[in-house]
Amino acid sequence: MTDATAASAAAASWESKVEKLGVGFPLRRFRLRDMSDDELLACSQAMSIGLSLEEMQAARDHFLGRDGEDDPTDVELEALGQAWSEHCCYKSSKPVLKANVYGIAEDKIAAREDAGIVEFDDEHYYAVGLESHNHPSAIEPYGGAATGVGGILRDVVCMGAQPVALVDPLFFGPLDMKNADLPPGVKHPRFLLDGVISGIRDYGNRVGIPTVAGGITFHEGYTGNCLVNVGCIGVVRKDELVHSKAGGVGDVFVYLGNPTGRDGIHGVAFASEELSEESEDASRSAVQVGDAILKEPLMHVTLEVIREGLTTGCKDFGGGGLSCVAGELAYDAGYGCHIELEKIPTKVPGMAPWEIWVSESQERMMVTAKAENVERILQIAAKWDVPAVVCGTVIEEKVNHVTFHDETVLRLDLEFSTGGPVYDRPCAVRTVEPEPTPELPVPEDMEEVLRWMLRHSSVMSKEWVVRQYDHEVRANTVLKPFQGALGSEGPGDAAVLKPLDASDRGLALCSDVNPYLTERDPYWGSASAVDETVRNLAAVGARLSSLCDNLNFGNPQKPERMWELYEATRGLGDVARALDVPFSSGNVSLYNETPTRPIPPTPTVMGVGILSHYKHATTLDLKAAGNRLYLLGETGDEFGGSLYLRYHDAEGGSVPRTDAKVLADSAEAVVSAIEAGTVRAAHDLSEGGLAVALAEMCFASGGLGAHVHADALHEDPVVALFSESNTRWLLEVPEDRAADFEAAMAPVADRLRHVGSVTDDGRVRIRTGETYAVDADAASLREEWANALPRLMGVEA
Repeated sequence: MTDATAASAAAASWESKVEKLGVGFPLRRFRLRDMSDDELLACSQAMSIGLSLEEMQAARDHFLGRDGEDDPTDVELEALGQAWSEHCCYKSSKPVLKANVYGIAEDKIAAREDAGIVEFDDEHYYAVGLESHNHPSAIEPYGGAATGVGGILRDVVCMGAQPVALVDPLFFGPLDMKNADLPPGVKHPRFLLDGVISGIRDYGNRVGIPTVAGGITFHEGYTGNCLVNVGCIGVVRKDELVHSKAGGVGDVFVYLGNPTGRDGIHGVAFASEELSEESEDASRSAVQVGDAILKEPLMHVTLEVIREGLTTGCKDFGGGGLSCVAGELAYDAGYGCHIELEKIPTKVPGMAPWEIWVSESQERMMVTAKAENVERILQIAAKWDVPAVVCGTVIEEKVNHVTFHDETVLRLDLEFSTGGPVYDRPCAVRTVEPEPTPELPVPEDMEEVLRWMLRHSSVMSKEWVVRQYDHEVRANTVLKPFQGALGSEGPGDAAVLKPLDASDRGLALCSDVNPYLTERDPYWGSASAVDETVRNLAAVGARLSSLCDNLNFGNPQKPERMWELYEATRGLGDVARALDVPFSSGNVSLYNETPTRPIPPTPTVMGVGILSHYKHATTLDLKAAGNRLYLLGETGDEFGGSLYLRYHDAEGGSVPRTDAKVLADSAEAVVSAIEAGTVRAAHDLSEGGLAVALAEMCFASGGLGAHVHADALHEDPVVALFSESNTRWLLEVPEDRAADFEAAMAPVADRLRHVGSVTDDGRVRIRTGETYAVDADAASLREEWANALPRLMGVEA
């Protein structure tokens, strides 16, 4: 019998080894002990639980060895499918994370649970998280993106923190792609972008939390698998922090929020497999349905019961739904739980126990409380018109015990189910050697290269997107996504918030990664993402406090992808370790791959910075004619993955490298100068190098210009204008403060260059040798930058 014939026979025969139990509701028992290997695998595939043959065998062996009934129910198998999914148990990434990321600056982390907890001031923590909703957004972009925002909000709220801002790093295929070039079953990037933006806009605006930072990256590698990463930060009093674990035996489980429905079933299994042209039909039910109007009062209820001291633990319903939240609350406290499933409110009648157990319906929270506090919790929920029910208790034995109308439908050992398998998967090592920049003809018109760069999707204004978000709700936003003169704003390096009335400290947020760098060199590309994060925060006057990482990669069962994951985390970890800065929170999203290709390695980095005073917040726009311009940092021949090589449609070159000590010293010098009042404007140099950064500073000023001598940076004018070397800033300094500035910058004086001055003519002039490589009207450059995205989206005014 051939393998195909055996698989076909197994697909037809495994169901004969399943018994329907006559208990008055849908419940099945599976005789795994009688199933062949082919039948075990066919069973897993038919149930869409995503367990491999080895995992099905481990489940069979476990059930054979347990006391009592040795055949699992459908509820138990479904629960294992959720708990052992890549999304929930990190079975492929744990060894890599332990080797490269875990354990860095742990003394600076107060807690790391549903969100990371880090000190903000003497009385407060900030809670921060970064998550992904990639697969759902590729299938249903509006709902996928909206529920991604809802999920990250719950992660922060369940720690007792009031959310103060959202961040949305997004990744799509080229907007100008022809329909004929789309792979089968793939939606056009314009459709995906429009749907994702609408979902984030509607959810964030309606729930009343500002979206203040993020980014949109376009690359052909995201055509079949867009990425929707969402972050959130909140603030909590230290004495009101609540943990994601129960208090003790006898605690009561109280379910808060939306009734449970059939939406989101098998969501984590769907997120743990590659997308295919069948995903649209096969997995649509795995996409959850959000309700921002319910989320807002649900947040109020959760925070109120926490602040009144009524809870012993709190956790949101995320991946795996009730199957994960109940057991984790109990197990993390060293206990077990008994859940009475019939008490869970449902959206539709007749739901089977397994559907209720694994549904990922949105807008749900679970709290544990002492019995004497339950009545008050229910009163608060009723006040806000939020559904609330008591559904279980914490028990001594470390098991998940679930009953439905007094019938046991699940009894799982929590150490077995929550532990999950761990795989040390092989890597196919690819040697990345430094490469010289390819010899290319020097452009006759450097100004046209700059204009092309400003129109390019990597640089062009994302104002059409950002203006759809409310980035000022709650009235805490000090620096918005666009900064500068009214009507001429440019792209800010980071957003700044003043989250507390009683404190003058500021919070700065940004996110960074450049997939054109990471696909060429995952190590240095990832190191560059941390470098750019530090640069962006320093440019607004903030010191880096912590990092979050969202690791978006392809199929970990392919050794090439595992090598990319390993190298990327090594790059992140090495720089963070040298900076002594922790990863306060993170997420791993694998299987971002289609039959045509994987995504480029995308380790999204979110940075959280703290300003000693919010009034130190500094913008990129030039402030006054006659002020000096300095460039801090070394400019080298580093063009690997650069925008300049893309202009030539060329490959090669070395990805920019990072020296963490130089980065730390330089960032501290910039922030200290800002605090001393000697820097009026600051902007980091990234894609497009000096030329793009200077153009942005000029046109954001609304009428000022600049005259810069690039010869001070490098003898090659192409390198001087367009190099993307790391750890560089352009700084504007008043003439009468120049001596003070230079004295304060003495520790980094060897990397500081006085390159020019601010002018009042509104022109961007960059001199190389005896001629001007660029002599352009700043307002016309802004038009190139501002009109590119509306033109691509077909929404020009």
